Amino acid sequence: MVRSTRRNDWGFPRWRGYGSSSEAQQVRLCDRYGCNKAGNCPAPKSPNNPERWMFCEEHAGEYNRGYDYFEGLTKEEADEREANERRDSSGYKESAHYGWAGSGDGSRSRDEMHALDILGLESDSTFEDAKKAWRKIAKETHPDVNPGNADAAKAFQAGQAAYDVLRVAEERREWKG
Repeated sequence: MVRSTRRNDWGFPRWRGYGSSSEAQQVRLCDRYGCNKAGNCPAPKSPNNPERWMFCEEHAGEYNRGYDYFEGLTKEEADEREANERRDSSGYKESAHYGWAGSGDGSRSRDEMHALDILGLESDSTFEDAKKAWRKIAKETHPDVNPGNADAAKAFQAGQAAYDVLRVAEERREWKG
């Protein structure tokens, strides 16, 4: 009987996945002698060399544990190269992209940070520091102490609002509900 040359999976629906073919797939083997696993992990052959070894995960881990970037250099050359690398890459240490939110450790909201600025406090100040700063501002700018002074009244109201923001935030932090 003559074998059919026509495939059975033509048309719709496709019985095989897209991109699959009947040809054998090409697999890169691990470059370690005697290993028959797939080599999916690239590793540099030497510093400043674009060529790469291709290892399996096991041999890549073994290679990385024993890899020394400064191998073959004297102590002075290694120190010089490290200093040059640090100098050249120091501009990327804290890029402006990652500093968009401003200072602080992320535990305070923008309103809290603004309230701390009004009270003249640092971002790591405690609520007790905020109380002391608010009392100081209140004593200096209270309308009873400065009658008829509109600027003092505005400063007092701003200080009062800043203190209220920090008080509510502190209550929210301490609430165990």
